[in-house]
Amino acid sequence: MKTNIFLITPPFTQLNTPYPATAYIKGFLNTKNIASFQADLGIETILKLFSKQGLIDLFEYIESKNQEISENSQRIIALQDDYIKTIDAVILFLQGKNPTLALSICQDDFLPEASRFAQLEELDWAFGSMGTQDKAKHLATLYLEDISDLIIECVDENFGFSRYAERLGRSANSFDELYEALQQEYTYIDDILISILKERIESIQPSLFLISVPFPGNLYAAFRCAQWVKRHDSNIKISMGGGFPNTELRSLSDKRVFEFFDFITLDDGEMPIEELISNIESPDYNSFKRTFLLEEDKVIYKNNSTKSDYKQSQVGTPDYSDLLLDKYISVIEIVNPMHRMWSDGRWNKLTMAHGCYWGKCTFCDISLDYIKVYEPVAASLLCDRMEEMMGQTGQNGFHFVDEAAPPALMRALALEIMRRKLTVTWWTNIRFEKSFSKDLCLLLKASGCIAVSGGLEVASDRLLKLIDKGVTVEQVAKVTRNFTEAGIMVHAYLMYGYPTQTIQETVDSLEMVRQLFEVGVLQSGFWHQFAMTAHSPVGMYPEKFGVVKETEILGTFANNDINYKDSTGIDHDKFSFGLKKSLFNFMHGICFDYELQDWFEFKIPRTKIAPDFIFDALQEEEDFNIKSTAKIVWLGGKPSAEYFTKSKKGNSWEMMTLTFHDKKESFSIQPNRNEGEWLVEILHKISVSNVKIHTFQEIKSNFELHLEDFELFWFSKPVKTLREFGLLVL
Repeated sequence: MKTNIFLITPPFTQLNTPYPATAYIKGFLNTKNIASFQADLGIETILKLFSKQGLIDLFEYIESKNQEISENSQRIIALQDDYIKTIDAVILFLQGKNPTLALSICQDDFLPEASRFAQLEELDWAFGSMGTQDKAKHLATLYLEDISDLIIECVDENFGFSRYAERLGRSANSFDELYEALQQEYTYIDDILISILKERIESIQPSLFLISVPFPGNLYAAFRCAQWVKRHDSNIKISMGGGFPNTELRSLSDKRVFEFFDFITLDDGEMPIEELISNIESPDYNSFKRTFLLEEDKVIYKNNSTKSDYKQSQVGTPDYSDLLLDKYISVIEIVNPMHRMWSDGRWNKLTMAHGCYWGKCTFCDISLDYIKVYEPVAASLLCDRMEEMMGQTGQNGFHFVDEAAPPALMRALALEIMRRKLTVTWWTNIRFEKSFSKDLCLLLKASGCIAVSGGLEVASDRLLKLIDKGVTVEQVAKVTRNFTEAGIMVHAYLMYGYPTQTIQETVDSLEMVRQLFEVGVLQSGFWHQFAMTAHSPVGMYPEKFGVVKETEILGTFANNDINYKDSTGIDHDKFSFGLKKSLFNFMHGICFDYELQDWFEFKIPRTKIAPDFIFDALQEEEDFNIKSTAKIVWLGGKPSAEYFTKSKKGNSWEMMTLTFHDKKESFSIQPNRNEGEWLVEILHKISVSNVKIHTFQEIKSNFELHLEDFELFWFSKPVKTLREFGLLVL
């Protein structure tokens, strides 16, 4: 029997781009000539709900319930004709298909407005720096959020654009609450989801149904989909994989889960899925890779396969076919150019390296394979995959979804992109380590890198050491400065409530963040409250970090987030609002002059951080020592040359004028003839378009074959000028 495979991401993840897990698996299955079909049921559900017919049905449903509702919802219902009239045009606009509508949206009388538009008066100043298209996107986003508020209040309290019934998936040590919810009648959103699923199952008729569950906000819908399929065709085998089971379900023992699923696989999905296919095609095969299943009415974990996982070079190129790539919706929730990267634009998603090359952070799941097993992909293969995906999707934007992209690989990738003369836009997640020099950042920018995100976590050197982050606040400031000056935007992940963190350290951390934004080296950030997870060093050895687990008992369902007591006894929750409100303002470039106390409704201590700590850290002189193994690359083009003679006090020298044409401007340098002719030759050799990359020592040795005093030449005015225009030391 040939296996027919259907892969889905259940509602909801992102509106603007597909979550990549099913595309990765489909790409792998292609290498095995195994046919598969994939769907993002999240975007399909949203599009059915947010349509003319969808809103007609929604308003009819709400009015049939005769419930007490807020003034805001009453207003939206009163304006329902305006919502029904405009919804299809707005969705088309957000899909990039109706750009001229921006002019209408920006006029006050086009979109109906409810409570979300109240914040506009505070943000009027921001629109001065936004184009019409961006302003219209932001207004259209508020319009959709107003409708979402109506749905949450009057139809389904669990609705959210990027998550559904997330509460049921968060810290669900017991399956009871989720199981009970699944015994209830379908919700309004369930009905829409199941109607789409029914059509797909009937047309595809799969023998294996794979459901990727990346987050808690996908879990309920995953079970609903599995439940419907089990009821209507018990011959279809159903398996769950993805980020949620990989972290949460590693000690699963509740057999009721297998009323919905036949299998749950952990970690990298390629080999477990290939083994599942073999088991389905040959029932006597009985070889599984990291798979939970029910045997003799008991949950068992089978990992008896002798086959190794596939290397990253063997898993194929992610395949986005079948997905409705032209139907995704770009929204702008916050008027901040970096923050919008997660919600605006469609990104092809790739991975430079499996796992994390650092793998030490004490809050991170470093004991699990998705972090622990580090395996980079060669830059040439990455570029092959990029070209293949551009050909398939028609999109040249890439989001590398690494845990932390390695600087050396980023350098190699940038050089390969430029050697192939590819026009791409890309961004990724990094560690703020000192390898990101000014010149490396300039190279990354030249290759198309527009943004990076990275963990500053707690802006306190004591806590960064306890986290084993391998960076200091001063170092982070310098690295973010290098990125920012190169024209690459920077987003920082921030953390509060880390074990043993004092109130003083939280206040000082906020002051560091304020200064980083004030000097302009951070463009965006997000505060997360520390969560203790079972697979992190803090979760495995809590006594080392001054915390005590509230219980050692393992739940029968999800086990990842651990409740704990901190030896400080501080209620970190109370800082959440003030930290996030201050950050929201800093991201918009305002309120740097506010006292930190102004953000909190309770008394906080004064910061102990000097007011110019970050500014002073950035004044330190650069190290002019260059390693002999450093790579030397020229980003510019070939110069035109003119010869002339320079005379002074009876002496004359043959000189050259070399004129270069940069994208923005033209410039000239005037070396002596011998040095100029050598320079023209060497710039051609070290051009970024060449395959061979030369080291500083090779350049120096070549110079000294023909000329004298390389150091004097290297620090001369002509070379200094070239360094400003694309002569890079990497």
